[in-house]
Amino acid sequence: MRRSHGLGTGVALMALLGGCAGGATRPELPPAPFVQAKEAPGEAYVIGPLDQLSIFVWRNPELSTKVQVRPDGRITTPLINDMPATGKTPAMLADDLKLALGEYVKDPLVSVIVENFSGTFSQQVRVVGATEKPASLPYRANMTLLDAMIAVGGLNQYASGNRARLVRYDRATGKQSEFGLRISSLLKNGDASANVKLQPGDVIIIPESMF
Repeated sequence: MRRSHGLGTGVALMALLGGCAGGATRPELPPAPFVQAKEAPGEAYVIGPLDQLSIFVWRNPELSTKVQVRPDGRITTPLINDMPATGKTPAMLADDLKLALGEYVKDPLVSVIVENFSGTFSQQVRVVGATEKPASLPYRANMTLLDAMIAVGGLNQYASGNRARLVRYDRATGKQSEFGLRISSLLKNGDASANVKLQPGDVIIIPESMF
């Protein structure tokens, strides 16, 4: 009887480990080509903290400047203190600067150029877990899983790439969804069907192998 009980316990433990290793079944995203047939622009870029901006005021070089967006999301330029910048497109910020400078300059023409991109978290793709260099990557139009994995140096030796998951937040519905990824199949076996298209704000989580 003791032997039977031990056998039953061993089977149950193996089943439990198997369930942990496989994880809950998650839906998979449709495959994406390595190169888009037609490149299309992404969403309008939204300025984020630590972005480097070049502000040009036509015919007013003393008002033109280069600034970095502070961690609190604001900038300071000649004549303007603490202008909110984060969450705006360059065109929106230019309009706000034009309005503020209008108190000092007649009909100013303002341009805002983003020179070094950091972006908001909602426009980054974050890759964490068992990769060579976890990172937050600025989203690029038509970005795929392969692009993100190249940027972070691929999987490390302990990664369980086919148990990875993608967490995606839908701003329209306010809901968060998880999808299964097959990163090992993509990188080690060249399985093109495992490449998927990414969206701004995606989080890729790569667990380590249990064995």
